[in-house]
Amino acid sequence: MKPIAVYTTIYPGVEPYLPDWFSSLKAQTDREFQLWVGLDAVSPQLLTEILGSHLNANFIPAESGDTPAGIRQRCLAQIVKASDAVIFVDSDDILQPSRVAAARRGLESNDLVACALKLIDRKGRDLNLELGLPLAGTVEDVLPRNNVFGLSNSAYRSELLHRCLPIPAGVVLVDWFLASKAWLMGARLAFDPAPRMKYRQYQRNMARVRYPVSPEQVILDTALVRRHLQFLLSLNPAEFLSERIGLLKRVASDVEIFHDCIIQRPGQLHRYVEQLNILNPRPLWWSSVANPALESLWQTAPCHECC
Repeated sequence: MKPIAVYTTIYPGVEPYLPDWFSSLKAQTDREFQLWVGLDAVSPQLLTEILGSHLNANFIPAESGDTPAGIRQRCLAQIVKASDAVIFVDSDDILQPSRVAAARRGLESNDLVACALKLIDRKGRDLNLELGLPLAGTVEDVLPRNNVFGLSNSAYRSELLHRCLPIPAGVVLVDWFLASKAWLMGARLAFDPAPRMKYRQYQRNMARVRYPVSPEQVILDTALVRRHLQFLLSLNPAEFLSERIGLLKRVASDVEIFHDCIIQRPGQLHRYVEQLNILNPRPLWWSSVANPALESLWQTAPCHECC
């Protein structure tokens, strides 16, 4: 049997958060794992200086021209050959002591598992918010419209992750791309409602779910989601389930309507953001941006009326 892997990427800007991450890694109740670290313009020597201790890990440095997706692709292509499973953790977040043990248990009967996230601020203070499944929802209700399988709270069997590779170099939402491919293939998915990660919210987060939001953030998030869906729709391999490809296309169509009727019309965008901030919905990306409770602002009227 091959070992289980814990994987993270370390990059410039994350240094202040590494001591908390490292301490939480050492505090795991299950220490039977191999640590793999993708190094993006950071050296192992610098990590030793920051942590005050040698980090016992398999280091994979980025190469010239690597995108964020490229370094992850380079690392994961090696990890899936050496490990039976991969647990993802972000290096700016904090693992609860049971994180590895719970992921290992979940993967005994599932191909892809994730846990809830407790949100903290940049200083580690509890924000009294959790990121998880919708109320009364199931994991099957989430994809492809939303995503709860992040690169801090998910774990894959290597057999499935290998099938989800490669990651195109231009992909930005790597976590959602991988989880969506797994879903399209009919993988067995599960979600642990226990918050086994502390997820730090600050300006560099790709998916920010705290309110209030700004029109600029909604514009940026919409562009990210449109690009994400374009990548998925360009794949269309034979191993995807046909009914799920159909649902993916319907979601992509809805996002284009949102883009045309909200993003392309500044007046409507500002009205929408105002209503979204009043609503202050439960964290769930991307419904925390294009919220179903506000669909009447873009789904019921022709776009030429949305001025």
